[in-house]
Amino acid sequence: MVQWNKLLSGGDERSRHRFAEEARHLLPAHTSDLPGSAIPAKEVTKVALRLKYQIEQVIPIEIEEFKVTRANSAVITEKVVRTAKEAGGEEYKACVVYCLLVCKRWFKKQAILELWDSDLHDVRATACEYIAKRIIEDEEDQIYLMQKVLLWRFSVLKDGEETEPANVIERAVDMHALVVIGSSGYQKTVRYLWYGWIVQDDKDAGHFIDYKNRDKTDYWLHFDPDRMRTPMYQNAVQVLMSLLYLLLYTAAVNTVNEDGDLDVVEAILYIMTLGFIADEVAKFWKVGRYYFGFWNGFNMCLYALLTTSFVIRMLALAHSPNEVDERRGELNKLGYHFFAFSAPMFWMRLLLYLDSFRFFGAMLVVLNVMMRESLIFFALLIVVCIGFLQSFVGLNQAEGNDSISGFVLQAMIKAVLTSPEFDGFEEYAHPFGLILYYIFSFVVMVILLNILIALYNSAYEDITDNAIDEYMGLFAQKTMRFVRAPDENVFIAPFNLIEIFFLILPFEWWLPKDKYEKLNHYVMGIIYSPLLLVSALFEVYEAKRVRWNRKRGEEDDDTIEEWEQMDGECDFEAEGWTKTVERTKPNIEVDRDVLEIRELKREVQDLKDLIKRHLSVEPERNGDTQ
Repeated sequence: MVQWNKLLSGGDERSRHRFAEEARHLLPAHTSDLPGSAIPAKEVTKVALRLKYQIEQVIPIEIEEFKVTRANSAVITEKVVRTAKEAGGEEYKACVVYCLLVCKRWFKKQAILELWDSDLHDVRATACEYIAKRIIEDEEDQIYLMQKVLLWRFSVLKDGEETEPANVIERAVDMHALVVIGSSGYQKTVRYLWYGWIVQDDKDAGHFIDYKNRDKTDYWLHFDPDRMRTPMYQNAVQVLMSLLYLLLYTAAVNTVNEDGDLDVVEAILYIMTLGFIADEVAKFWKVGRYYFGFWNGFNMCLYALLTTSFVIRMLALAHSPNEVDERRGELNKLGYHFFAFSAPMFWMRLLLYLDSFRFFGAMLVVLNVMMRESLIFFALLIVVCIGFLQSFVGLNQAEGNDSISGFVLQAMIKAVLTSPEFDGFEEYAHPFGLILYYIFSFVVMVILLNILIALYNSAYEDITDNAIDEYMGLFAQKTMRFVRAPDENVFIAPFNLIEIFFLILPFEWWLPKDKYEKLNHYVMGIIYSPLLLVSALFEVYEAKRVRWNRKRGEEDDDTIEEWEQMDGECDFEAEGWTKTVERTKPNIEVDRDVLEIRELKREVQDLKDLIKRHLSVEPERNGDTQ
C-alpha cells in the first residue's frame, strides 16, 4: 500500500521520466489552451479508484491472460461489466470508460514498480481494456456514446493538481490500447471525426457536436473554408502537396543548370521546403520534445540535405561565372550532389501520407516497431565496436604508429555489413591483429546480426498477427493528429508561409480579432477553392445518403449491401426456419465441457429427487402394512 500511495503521488523522478512516454499526447497543446475537465477531477479520480478496487477483487491472483480475453470469459462476466458501469453512478457515468484507461495506466506502472507481481498487474491492465470495450459496445445511445463517453475531456488528480484533460479517443491512442480502439463504437466515432461529421464546438472547445449541415443538399452551404479542419480534407491536401513536391524534385534533378542559376522549378521547390520546415518548427515549438518521432526525424534529415544544397548553391552564385574562377562550378556541383543524394528520401516520404491505406499502414507499423527494436542491436554494436577499436588502437601504438590505420576502420565497417576483409591483417601486429579481427567478425556477423534478425522476425510476427487492430490504431492516431488541438485557421504547409508573411506579421498584431478571422476566412477560401469545389460535391452526395438513411430509420453512415437488398421478402419465422436453426445451433457462449457438467448436475439432481421421493414413500407403505 505504501508503494501504491507513492505511485499515486507521482513516484520518484526516475519513475516519472520512465512513464512520460506513455502518458504523453501525440499533439498536446499547452495546458492553458485546453478546456477543463467536463467532470470535476476529484470525482473522476474517485471513480477510477472504485474501478481499481473492483478489478483487484475480480482478479485477486495471477491467471492466464486468455481467461480474460476470450469472448465467453468466466472472469469478465455481465455482472462485472454491470458493476463497473455503476462505479460513476448516474451523475458521473460518462467518465467510466476514461477511468478504466486510467486504471490500465496505473496497473502498467505498478507492474514495473512491483516486478514480483508484474504478470498479475498486466492481466488486470488487460481486464481494464476488455471491460471498457464491453461498455462501449453495449451502449445503445450512439449520440451519448460519441459526444460524451468518448469525446468529453476528463482530468484526474496527481500531486494535488489536475492532469491535462483528455478524452477516451486521445487516451486510447496515447496508450496504444488496441482492444478499446478496435471496439465498434470507438471506430464509428473515429470515422465520424475523419469525415467531419462530428466537429468541435466553436463556443466550447471542450465539447464536440454534430456537423449541422450533414444532411443539407445545398451545394454552397458546403463550400465553406472552415471545412478544411476536416481530417480527410487535410490529408488530401497533404497527399497532393507531397506528390507536387516529388514532381518538382524530379523535374529539378533531371535538369541540371550548368551555369548554377536557380530556375523556377527549383525556386518553388525550395520555397515549399521552407514551408515544411516552418511547419515542423512551429509544431515542435508548441508541443515540445514529445512531438519528435521517427518520421519527424526522417523529414528533418531530408530538409537538412535540401537546405545544405540551397546554401551551397547560393555560395556558388557569389562567385564569378567566368572561366578563371572555377570555384563556382565546384560549389554548384557539390550542391547538386547533396540535391541528388536526397532522392530516395523523397520517395520514402510518400509512405508517411499513404498510411490511410490498409496495406501501407500495416507495413509502416512494422517498420516503426523494427526501428525501435534496432536500438537494442545498435546499442550492443556500439559497445562491441568501441571495445575492439580500443584493442586495435593499442596494437597500433605497440607497433609504433601514432594513429589508427584507415584500413582497420574500413575493415570493421565491412564486417558489420557482412563483407569482412582479412587482407592486411597478416602483418598487422602478427598474430594478434588477425586473431582479433576474426573474433570481431564472428561476434558481429554470427551473434549480433542474428540477434537483429530475430528481433525483426519477432516484431514482424507480432504486428502481422494483429495487423487489423494495428491498422485501426494507426488510423485513429492519424485522425487525432488533425483533430487534437487544431488551429483556428488551417494553413497546411506550404500555405503556412502565406499565413506567416501575409497575415500574421502584417495584420494579426493590430487588426481586431473578428476582422482578422474574417480575413483568414476569405484567404482560405481563395487558397482551397479548387479542393472545396470537389469536397462540396462529395458532401452533397453524402447528404443525400444521410437523408435516405434517416427516412429508413437507420444510422447516417449505413449502407445497403447485397445481402440486405431482399431482407423484406424473407420471413424466416413463418417458414419455420427460425425454429430449425434454434434447435440445431450450438451454445458457444459456454464451453462444451461446462455444458456437459451442467447436464450431469441436472441428471444427478433429478436422481436425488427421485431417491428422496422413494424414501418418503417407503415409510408410508410400512405403516400401511402394519
